[in-house]
Amino acid sequence: MNKRGETINSGEAIRNKGSFSQLISNSIKQNIRQYTMIIALLSIWIIFALLTKGIFLTSRNLSNLFLQMVTIGFLACGMVLVIVATHIDLSVGSVAGTLGAVSAVLMTKAGLNPLLTIVLTLGCGILVGCWHGFWISYRGVPAFIVTLASMTAFKGITLAITKGATIGEFPLAFKALGQGYVPKLFFKNANFNDTSIIIGVIFIILFIIIDLKKRNARIKHELEVLSVPLQTLRIVLISVVIAIPCMVMISYRGIPYAVLLLIGVVVIFTFMTNKTKFGRYVYAIGGNKQAARLSGVNIKRINFFIFVLMGLLTALASIVFTGRLNAATTSAGNLFELDAIAACYIGGTSSTGGVGTIFGAIIGALVMASLDNGMSLMNVEIMYQYIIKGAILLFAVWIDFVTNKKA
Repeated sequence: MNKRGETINSGEAIRNKGSFSQLISNSIKQNIRQYTMIIALLSIWIIFALLTKGIFLTSRNLSNLFLQMVTIGFLACGMVLVIVATHIDLSVGSVAGTLGAVSAVLMTKAGLNPLLTIVLTLGCGILVGCWHGFWISYRGVPAFIVTLASMTAFKGITLAITKGATIGEFPLAFKALGQGYVPKLFFKNANFNDTSIIIGVIFIILFIIIDLKKRNARIKHELEVLSVPLQTLRIVLISVVIAIPCMVMISYRGIPYAVLLLIGVVVIFTFMTNKTKFGRYVYAIGGNKQAARLSGVNIKRINFFIFVLMGLLTALASIVFTGRLNAATTSAGNLFELDAIAACYIGGTSSTGGVGTIFGAIIGALVMASLDNGMSLMNVEIMYQYIIKGAILLFAVWIDFVTNKKA
């Protein structure tokens, strides 16, 4: 219905806003960075598939790739908020290593059960975030300095906890978070995971429902919408994009618990950044801090909670990573901060703040994990891997500066 009570359909909404070709053109322009990222990711996969004679695209390797990506995915979700608010966190790798050592000691030395260990580890992560948030928000120390100090300090704490030795062999319940897969529900002897199929179908149905609700809401407010054929094509394409990774994992051992956990975090943080005051305030601070302050935004409080969330996600990443390795080592978490920051920049987060998405960061994390996985399959020496990843980070930031300059 329009303001005069007359019915308006989707076609009329489109004609009021421009032609079909203009609508397509605008959609591409508005999402050009996301499309570019996805094309780049697919290109990387094709190149590695050719260089590894197809090994890269096997269901086993891709399933392992998704598992490898989870740790950086958690860190990237938090790092997006940090960078959008014009900060940086250099400590996430060292903190993740320390928290992994803490969880290992709690189980192997203190004899705590996995559930209590996880709760205490998450609590320690929150405390670390509070520590960072206090100095950055309420004492005015730049985030770069605070987290650089923590990066150094927590490396020492990890050495003190582990005494330079590897601590390992954890209970099955703890390892399941990093290594486990959802169990089969009905067809126990089948060569596929039926539970994962059900989960994949649920994801697709939820996406369709949410997408159609958004469309109806836009029509209700007389906003621009896609035509029915184009909307149908969009739903089909995105459903295929959801189905492909699910099918890959189903044909191996199913969907890992860690991947489901990451999906949950992505959904929560996407909702938080798009639909809550906190999310809007984060982008407002990054876009124009002075304007946000004049609008009544409590900048200190928002910055404090940004780092609390970063600490929580760092703890979650450490739990999954430690469970996957089934050990806590002195080198755990090494250069995680590079991968997380690079994932954000590759995913379209602006180095100057105010711009960035959770979805983009996850695609960026998948790019970084794909590079690690592909180069490892090719037996590329570690020194060259570091050089390539550093060059990619520099290139991603340069692209951001060029884009901002043109804008």
